[in-house]
Amino acid sequence: MNPMILVATAPQTGGIGQMLVPMIFLFGIFYFMLIRPQQRKEKERKNLIENLKSGERIMFSGGIIGTITNVKEHTFVVKIADNVKIEIARATVNKVLEKGEKPTDD
Repeated sequence: MNPMILVATAPQTGGIGQMLVPMIFLFGIFYFMLIRPQQRKEKERKNLIENLKSGERIMFSGGIIGTITNVKEHTFVVKIADNVKIEIARATVNKVLEKGEKPTDD
C-alpha cells in the first residue's frame, strides 16, 4: 500500500512590484479625475477674485449678493442695500454675477 501524500502549497504571491503597479494606476486615475480639476478650478477662482473691481456684482459664500464699492488689499466693501455696506474677506467670494444675471445653485 502506497499512502498518498498530500502536500499543501501556499499560493504564489507576487513581489512588491505586482502590488505597486495597480496602486500607482489608481493614484493616477484619482489625480486626473479628482485632484487636478479641483486645483484648476481653485486657480481660476483665485484669478477671478484678484481681478475684481468696484462696481461688479458678486455673490459670496453666505448667499448674500451685493455690489463692490471699494477694493482693499484683503477685503471688499460691498453694498448690499441702500445705505448698507459691509466689509467681506476676498476668500468668501463665490461668483461674479453679470448684469441682470440671477443667482443659481451651481
